[in-house]
Amino acid sequence: MAGAGDSFRALLRAANALLQQRRYHAALAVIKGFRNGAVYGAKIRAPHALVMTFLFKSGSLREKLKSIAQATYAHSRNLAYFVFTYKGLLAAQSRLQGKKIPFHSFLAACIGGWLVFGDNNPINSQIIMYLLSRILFGLSRLAVEKGYIPQPRQDPFPLVAALVWGTVLWLFEYHRQTLQPSLQASMTYLYEDSEVWHDLSDFLVYNKRTDSK
Repeated sequence: MAGAGDSFRALLRAANALLQQRRYHAALAVIKGFRNGAVYGAKIRAPHALVMTFLFKSGSLREKLKSIAQATYAHSRNLAYFVFTYKGLLAAQSRLQGKKIPFHSFLAACIGGWLVFGDNNPINSQIIMYLLSRILFGLSRLAVEKGYIPQPRQDPFPLVAALVWGTVLWLFEYHRQTLQPSLQASMTYLYEDSEVWHDLSDFLVYNKRTDSK
């Protein structure tokens, strides 16, 4: 038993020594990026899938839990693959050119996005829309910082909020099929289900009656 413990401690010391080697830093960063992508994807998707599944999906408990597990796995896997691909391509480009330049990041991410997130499915669609909204905000701020557009005299956020809500409700009311399914479900719950009730039970307690009254 003691011999096994000594062997394990020796192996642990060797692994820690390897992790300190600068020559392996790029390769090790790719591996840790894969790990962090998998963990972060699971942390983000699991609670979201849990809430959305139990709020809007029908079916047995087993079916709901299976749906949550599948969504969590898909998000975790895709993010892990993307981080692995991105960091690997970034390291390869830097090694080939002898230095890191901004275009390396753009090219590596484009390739990773095409390979990992190119399939048009609900999980990838949500991730891309999440990123797109933040890109628009980021590019707007960058344009102001670089002087491409003047600094607003007043905070433009109230106008942005008004236009976003005005546009999304117009689309929901008149062109619903253009919206992502989970957004349709959320808005149906908020704006249509609130128009229908039969008694106090489905007015305050439940959204919809489950009996046959």
